[in-house]
Amino acid sequence: MAPHMKLSVPGRATATAVVAAVSLLVGGSMAGAAPAGPALAAAPDIPVANVKAHLTQLQSIATANGGNRAHGRPGYRASLDYMKGKLDAAGFTTRIQQFTASGRVGYNLIADWPGGDTGQVVMAGSHLDSVSSGPGINDNGSGSAAVLETALAVSRANLQPTKHLRFAWWGAEELGLVGSRHYVNSLATGDRSRISGYLNFDMIGSPNPGYFVYDDDPAIEKTFQAYFTGLGVPTEIETEGDGRSDHAPFKSAGVPVGGLFTGASRAKTAAQVTKWGGTAGLAFDRCYHSSCDTTTNINDTALDRNSDAIAYAVWELSE
Repeated sequence: MAPHMKLSVPGRATATAVVAAVSLLVGGSMAGAAPAGPALAAAPDIPVANVKAHLTQLQSIATANGGNRAHGRPGYRASLDYMKGKLDAAGFTTRIQQFTASGRVGYNLIADWPGGDTGQVVMAGSHLDSVSSGPGINDNGSGSAAVLETALAVSRANLQPTKHLRFAWWGAEELGLVGSRHYVNSLATGDRSRISGYLNFDMIGSPNPGYFVYDDDPAIEKTFQAYFTGLGVPTEIETEGDGRSDHAPFKSAGVPVGGLFTGASRAKTAAQVTKWGGTAGLAFDRCYHSSCDTTTNINDTALDRNSDAIAYAVWELSE
């Protein structure tokens, strides 16, 4: 998450039922919403072991490349190539978008799942770069790995949603949302209007986690809230990183946005410990933007729940 702009779980069947109910009650908030067609199969459980395996790979890449995966550094491009290889093998149409920031070449990775109405595009994305001071496993390997595994689950299910699915991994977020802003600015007005919703995931495995939902598009927000309600996990509205991550350029362009967050440098309150457990007075992520943001800096339960929530939202909002 950009600094200076900062900008198998129980109850699964219940979560599915609640999300289905919300889809009937919430109409038309997300751009391009259409009457419900035949229901898709329920979203799959996202194996947290698979997500963690991607994080192990990102850690190895950072270790082999000066300890980070920052913009313009070899660790970033190696991270992107790892993601692209997985997506290409799974049948996605991928492209690399190039830009320049701070005198260095940067890259976005865009992956489209074939099929669906390209006049109604549902996007899920995360920033792939770390800061230069560490490997960035929670910030933001966690979001990047979970979005990747959700995309791979789409392929495994051979999902055929009504809407078109697009996944993205952004470069140079830590320099001020550069990659995502470049992408949005490069779109023609008509192409922007075809994006029904953009879902952003920036830090979803914080070691002292909270469960925060972006307070933006009502349909997207309520879909995420319904999922967590089904698990019996209370949520709060996300305020710490509002406008400080890659949803901001989309929101400024009029695209409906939403997302999830488990907290960064703010301290968890006693009231939040009552709701979620953890340690009061300690940052949600004490290794935020530090060298200790490694694979040991991840809460598996938070990563598991949020990865599953991503899949539920992708399935629900694309049908």
